[in-house]
Amino acid sequence: MKEGLIGDIGRYSLHDGPGIRTTVFFKGCPLRCPWCHNPEFIAARPEIAFSPARCIGCGDCRDICPEAALTVADIARLDRSRCTGCGLCAGCCPTKALEQVGRRYEVNELTDILLRDRLFYAASGGGVTLSGGEPTAQLAFCGELLARLHREGIHTVMETNGFFAWDEFCAACLPFLDLILFDVKIADPSRHRSIIGVDNGVILANLQRLLAARPDDVIPRVPLIPGYTADTENISRLAALFKKLKVRRCSLLAYHPFGLAKAEKIGGTLDSALPQQPMERQTLLAWQRFFHGIDLVEP
Repeated sequence: MKEGLIGDIGRYSLHDGPGIRTTVFFKGCPLRCPWCHNPEFIAARPEIAFSPARCIGCGDCRDICPEAALTVADIARLDRSRCTGCGLCAGCCPTKALEQVGRRYEVNELTDILLRDRLFYAASGGGVTLSGGEPTAQLAFCGELLARLHREGIHTVMETNGFFAWDEFCAACLPFLDLILFDVKIADPSRHRSIIGVDNGVILANLQRLLAARPDDVIPRVPLIPGYTADTENISRLAALFKKLKVRRCSLLAYHPFGLAKAEKIGGTLDSALPQQPMERQTLLAWQRFFHGIDLVEP
């Protein structure tokens, strides 16, 4: 049976689709957005997150680490060049200063976990959302999981960056999805490539195909990131594209800085110029007014 690498399972979510949902965060993403809100799910391997404020310097992690990747003075120090992400240190840490991000699940095990809250799904019109990272980076596992949930009558949503092989996605996932939240970030291909690391041709082609096949079940979303996506030229071009594709619903997503602290925990960094505060609602409303045909945009 196939296994999937899962970064986290978030229960009782109210923001990843309709109703009360459980969100499965897949680990691994082919894009490298400098503002990533979930940077701990980018790498397609288990990692160790470290929260220095929780560390009491007990030394248990140092003693158990087979790679000698940890030293302890007042607090622990993690040498990530030696760390394999095995999780032994996290398992023995009494304060959870060290936590493993990424665990492998079989489809049956993960499905059983997700079905625990089926009464909440039924009562609220909710279900399960696949997010990440990028769920389509593990298409075979993703497809098996969706098929199981579909047979159980669970409403399914996928949050995707759109960078996937169309034929494989259609075969594995599309028949078992009720709603697709499709992120579109930058309109210009060369700018998209220079900032995010891949061309947007595949992404926009997949969006067009999905809208042609399932126009009521696809919601394009634009993250409003200062310095990257939230400028008049980019928003104007995306608005024109959505109108050309006859998009029926879309969303503008306000920037928030949650990713900054999460990147530090796994030894990474995001763009230091990113704001430290969330985008104010008035700014979001201003962008919505600018986005031509505001009736197209969900607040």
